[in-house]
Amino acid sequence: MAKRTGSDWWHLWSLAIQKTVGSHLPGRWDLIGPFAQTTPSRLVIAPQDIRTADPTVATDIYAGLFTFAGHSIDVGGNSPFIVEPPSAEWARALHGFSWLRHLRASESALSRSNARALVDEWIRLGPKLAPDAWEDTVAARRLLSWLSQSPLILEGCDHAFYQRFLKAIGRHVNHLRCALARSSDGLPRMRMVMALTAAAAAISDQAGFARWITRALDREITQQILADGGHISRHPGVILDLLVDLLPIRQALSVRGITPSQTLGDAIDRMMPMVRFFRHGDGTFGLFNGMGTTPTDLVATVLAYDDSRGTSPGNARHSGYQRLEAGGAVVLMDTGLPPPLRFAREAHAGTLCFEFSDRTNRIIVNCGMPSSGRAIWRDLARTTAAHSTLVVEDTSSARILPAEGIGATLGPLLYRGPREVDVYRQEGADQISVVADHDGYAAKFGVVHERTIVLGSDGRIVMGRDRLTPTGKGARDQTAFAIRFHLHPAVRATRSQGGQSVLLVCEDRSAWRFVAEGADPELEESVFLVGSHGMRRTAQIVLYGRVSGETEVTWRLEREAERVRTRKRPSADEAEDESPLLI
Repeated sequence: MAKRTGSDWWHLWSLAIQKTVGSHLPGRWDLIGPFAQTTPSRLVIAPQDIRTADPTVATDIYAGLFTFAGHSIDVGGNSPFIVEPPSAEWARALHGFSWLRHLRASESALSRSNARALVDEWIRLGPKLAPDAWEDTVAARRLLSWLSQSPLILEGCDHAFYQRFLKAIGRHVNHLRCALARSSDGLPRMRMVMALTAAAAAISDQAGFARWITRALDREITQQILADGGHISRHPGVILDLLVDLLPIRQALSVRGITPSQTLGDAIDRMMPMVRFFRHGDGTFGLFNGMGTTPTDLVATVLAYDDSRGTSPGNARHSGYQRLEAGGAVVLMDTGLPPPLRFAREAHAGTLCFEFSDRTNRIIVNCGMPSSGRAIWRDLARTTAAHSTLVVEDTSSARILPAEGIGATLGPLLYRGPREVDVYRQEGADQISVVADHDGYAAKFGVVHERTIVLGSDGRIVMGRDRLTPTGKGARDQTAFAIRFHLHPAVRATRSQGGQSVLLVCEDRSAWRFVAEGADPELEESVFLVGSHGMRRTAQIVLYGRVSGETEVTWRLEREAERVRTRKRPSADEAEDESPLLI
């Protein structure tokens, strides 16, 4: 059983006071730590950047074309750092300098001089740039990028530039140390600590600072990385995002003769299996709690560092997820409470939602989080209706802070969600089953939602049951509910058998049949928000009903004996092109 205690409103106001007042207080200077010199004397190593790179991007950058977060800006002869950014995500990507890796991949003298010129231009403009350029996480990413790409930036440079670059590195370290002292707990602090740890390893004569910051890193890891390797935010992509920096940091510390702590090593060992845990058969992650498009090339890179090559766990109870796998079929299910408020900025109201895939075919999905675009789509993506689960009276099982009032200070935190989730898992010779319930609808509608999912041992049948049980407090008959099953855009759905079932034809022409008892399946429009070419139209199966005492609906997905003989399905990319969502 997972149980949440305390009042969300009390926690919200505490966070708001801390954020508002904390910026005007001296800060915890004990968190700053020692640093020998304001300007480092020299850099001795460059932490490796293991992110994949595309040398063709270097040509675009040299031509003045900067493409980030779905927007392309041709700056012509102007500085990219002074143009009006098309979005906040574009500006963060620009000022984060992760794109330097593409220039390094081109391995040309032209790219080296271009990289140095752009970094030098930013250094000269830095004090005059908008505050967004100095956001704590943006500054942390920039410091990591500059350190990892320092061979590219510094090769063939003159002494004057070398000194300007070192001074800029020192200014970033001091900025992040002060920001760290004032920061509240959360993922931004982890990213700042990682950047400072990389700096301590890269800069000469920083033994004292290295000892202090590695202890700080251990504290953040202990707080944020759960016992099963998941992140406290419950965002699957955060694990990958942290590993891609923690792996080079561990290596850099070793190269400098600083023994990486057991805390760091154990955390990496726990996180690696969780990367496998969230993967479907096609290599993409399940779309839970803020997950968008999966960088599959980066996943492959990170997993290449997994010495154990172990199988993924089935029961990630600390992270609040279950994985059922048999015969090439995979069910991923969200069985956790919402994360703590300070980690809930991207959390979704999707308790008891699930995704289902068969080999490389993704079939049942959640709508996912778009990487960019209108705020309204990002808000809708977090609602319960955007997930494959039961929705009562078209109301989400948790609320999102509105943009006004306290939400203007704290951001769109998820709050007032389920306070108790019970989970029971059983594995037998012929099936794997998970039974879970949550009380997210108990306070307002007086019902508890229980979901059972059973996967047969051969992976050919998935059985489910959704039950609403009145709590006796505020319960009322005839409360409307809908059970939604969002389909991947590559799946073709057709009602059959007089409307009593739905035939689902996958991209490889294999087929599954969906049948329900207690409600007739309806086919309605839906939207898939994480396509590589943007949002796409798709379909969803919906089972409608009304509460009458203890009410339950059973359903099942069963693989057809033979592949459906029909015209060849278009590829996923072709499917994207043929049915784009026009917004």
